[in-house]
Amino acid sequence: MSPTASELDPAELAALLHFYADSGVDWLVEDEPVDRFAQFAEQKAAKAQGRAAPNTSSPSPQGEREAYAGGGDTPQPQRPAPPAPRLTPSSMQQVAIPDGGAVNAARLAADGAGTLSELKTALETFGGCNLKHGARSTVFMTGDPQSRIMVIGPMPNAEDDRDGTPFSGRQGQLLDRMLAAIGLSRETVLLTNIIPWRPPGSRMPSDAELEICRPFLDRQIALAEPRHLLLLGNFPARLFLGDTGTIHSMRGEWREVTAAGLAVSALATLHPQDLLAAPANKALAWQDMLLFKSRISGT
Repeated sequence: MSPTASELDPAELAALLHFYADSGVDWLVEDEPVDRFAQFAEQKAAKAQGRAAPNTSSPSPQGEREAYAGGGDTPQPQRPAPPAPRLTPSSMQQVAIPDGGAVNAARLAADGAGTLSELKTALETFGGCNLKHGARSTVFMTGDPQSRIMVIGPMPNAEDDRDGTPFSGRQGQLLDRMLAAIGLSRETVLLTNIIPWRPPGSRMPSDAELEICRPFLDRQIALAEPRHLLLLGNFPARLFLGDTGTIHSMRGEWREVTAAGLAVSALATLHPQDLLAAPANKALAWQDMLLFKSRISGT
């Protein structure tokens, strides 16, 4: 018989949850099975007798109308909503939700780092963001801190989270080719993401999650002092350019922005995932990369 969640220590539980996530599992069920057919039979019998159904779920009148939509004497059952996941074993680490106090703690941790190495340590030891508790890795920047060129993406994907490195897998391979086409490489620029931890299911981070991660990104920029930013995709472009449009309306134009108190030139282009999903966009990205090469080479 398999052990229950309460019988696992935190490390074993974390490993099991990561295994489920990598396997595509995104919903947990109750510990005991629920006989939905029996529940429906009770509801049907109660309806026939003109009395309330003895179902412990206490459906609302609106829910009953939806459950028996179709009219006549033959009720049409609707698929019951899956039960909410229960991840509350006593041994599980407390999840920290970003709030004002956590944001201040993030700012203090980031500002206290005098080097990028110290910032990496501060980020790895920081526990005030709920995203960290669901991610496998803290994905920090890589590359050459002296390059004065930063390539910024939105957040780690599943492969980044697995490898602990920004821009891994197919997206990273495509980015490598994009950089090589203009004489750069991941070793000669700085690669980073706005969010250092992969959100569950690779969803977009919330405003609160962005607010708590922002001090660490700002500190990266302050310590690296880049002259040029290459922004990949909607999320980074909107954050730095202060625009609400799509990447197609923001790309291909140099903007002067202020990041971490520094005046920096920024160019937005499509994220490698955009190119994998729609290869026709590669022509637009190539135009942007040529524009980027022209500026950094001074031609």
